[in-house]
Amino acid sequence: MSDILTKIEIITRPSKFEELKQELAKIGVSGITITDALGCGLQKGITELYRGVKKQDNMHARIKVEIVVCEVPVSDVVDKARKVLNTGQPGDGKIFIYELKNAIKIRTGEEGSQALRNNS
Repeated sequence: MSDILTKIEIITRPSKFEELKQELAKIGVSGITITDALGCGLQKGITELYRGVKKQDNMHARIKVEIVVCEVPVSDVVDKARKVLNTGQPGDGKIFIYELKNAIKIRTGEEGSQALRNNS
């Protein structure tokens, strides 16, 4: 059991979320935070004609999935995410990994890995 806290942030297509959530649950990931996002990257946008004016739209709907782990190996989370999210097309997303200094459960005051456990 590790006391090292790691945050994994995944930016990807919303259409893949349900499958990702199911696969992460299989390896013991229970806490996930999701944020709707807009983003642009290397993929091309679309050009629309709006009231006679060409408008370039290169912002794409994305989700940001945030996970903090201490007992589930980071490599397992990354491997599952890459397997589920890889389509081979631009826009599959990115994974960012951060070491966390601490986590505090507001209700109980527990810190570190204890703050991530469900002790009711």
